[in-house]
Amino acid sequence: MAMTNPLQFIQQTRAEVAKIVWPTRREVLLTTIMVFVLAAITAVFFFGVDLMIRTGLQALLAAVG
Repeated sequence: MAMTNPLQFIQQTRAEVAKIVWPTRREVLLTTIMVFVLAAITAVFFFGVDLMIRTGLQALLAAVG
């Protein structure tokens, strides 16, 4: 593997960094809100599934025992 000149490496790195498109403040805010909303929806869903499984198992164990 050929060694790159440190100055050339820095120039290439700066050129790559210049290509980055940073998100706007509004995009970051909306994305963050969506993450929290979807996390809350997921938490409610799994709470409901857990509640149904627990209720079903308790009913089954009460019927058997």
